[in-house]
Amino acid sequence: MKSIYDPLIVDIVLDNISNGVQAINEKGELIFCNRPVAIQDDININDSLGKHLLEIYPSLTEASSTLLRVLNTGEAIYDFEQEYSTYKGKMIHTLNTTLPIKKDGVTIGAIEISKDITDVKALSEKVHHLREKTIKKEVAIIDDDAIYTFQDILSVNPKMQLLKSRAMRAARGDMHLLVSGETGTGKELLVQSIHNAGTRTKAPFIAQNCAALPSTLLESILFGTQKGSFTGATDKPGLFEIANGGTLFLDEINSMPMELQAKLLRVLQEGKIRRVGDVKTRQVDVRVIAATNVEPNTAVAEGKLRRDLYYRLNIISLEIPPLRERKEDILLLANYFINKFNDALYLQVQGVTKKVEQIFLNYNWPGNIRELEHVIRGAMHILDGKTIRVADLPKNMTGYQEDEIVTLKSEYADLKTALISVEKQFIERAMETSGGNITNAAKDLGIPRTTLQSKMKKLGIEL
Repeated sequence: MKSIYDPLIVDIVLDNISNGVQAINEKGELIFCNRPVAIQDDININDSLGKHLLEIYPSLTEASSTLLRVLNTGEAIYDFEQEYSTYKGKMIHTLNTTLPIKKDGVTIGAIEISKDITDVKALSEKVHHLREKTIKKEVAIIDDDAIYTFQDILSVNPKMQLLKSRAMRAARGDMHLLVSGETGTGKELLVQSIHNAGTRTKAPFIAQNCAALPSTLLESILFGTQKGSFTGATDKPGLFEIANGGTLFLDEINSMPMELQAKLLRVLQEGKIRRVGDVKTRQVDVRVIAATNVEPNTAVAEGKLRRDLYYRLNIISLEIPPLRERKEDILLLANYFINKFNDALYLQVQGVTKKVEQIFLNYNWPGNIRELEHVIRGAMHILDGKTIRVADLPKNMTGYQEDEIVTLKSEYADLKTALISVEKQFIERAMETSGGNITNAAKDLGIPRTTLQSKMKKLGIEL
């Protein structure tokens, strides 16, 4: 099918994407600007078209503007951080990919796709500043971020007992480690426990999620920046310098770009870092504990984790099993969370019903322990009584509906057996909904209280 180019359609698309798009001609004059850029930079598109870029952005120069640099060199720039101020003085931080526009091998313009990371940058700077301040405080306050110990890891599961034993032995050493486990299994809890049981317990514990920031921003956060490395850059230590003497936890390392993984590998091997834009190296003494939310060999096979980095980190294998493989821990953890939220919410919830126990044990728990915690918290905010019932659980766990019709199962041999089963299910549900109150359950079922008691005895239904 022959494609039809319609400039109007292109304009509509470009005006409604989240990224900014700008283009200049061979004279450096703005020839295109979409709506996201105009809103972000406080500019009027009609007034700006045809003007030289530096007239619109007086804080930029020929050297600092990515568009003008590409126009002059003819070479593309990918994922480059640029900081500038609008004519109103508002500071903007973007991540730019800038490409030359060529005709017959001659550069006749440049086009740029930019992502506004001002808010992300501000947040990371705030966290960075707080960490720098923390590092200057007394030792007793430094490790406030690492609050968990091995006593906080509750489990009677044999796999978890073996994992705790291995982790305790690993804590006594000083080697770099790799922890793996699905999202919500408690990787940071284990990592904090290792830090607090090791020789670096009085030194800083710093955690950074590698999937939370763009790659160039992550690099400056980890290694620091040297003044002049990019527009607005200042002399600033990275997390390796801030965590010096302590532990740096890098979560979701499989989300870290490969080129940054290579730099991390050199740090692990040499114990030296180089700030972004700096020429000299700095010695650091940091224990790195990394974590992946996928099986490490799978991450290597899919090209998300460097094989040499994997071998460097995975000296001792610490893999946290998912909750669905720790059935014996489910009710233990559920009771722990009930007690936790009883204290926080000033409640006196005594537990869960037998049917809820069965649902918990049969459920797959894709969100693992974190999901269990959220389910308990949600139920305790809405329950009416002192036990968590089926009606208090999320619908995705139970399929429970107030007007649900019980489906006859194919294994029933005859109508009598099916009717008895249906009757039992209705009575159990009524008792659960009433919180064990026979009078209210009988009222819901539309039968006398004595009849209900008789049927419960006959069907073997206990209070």
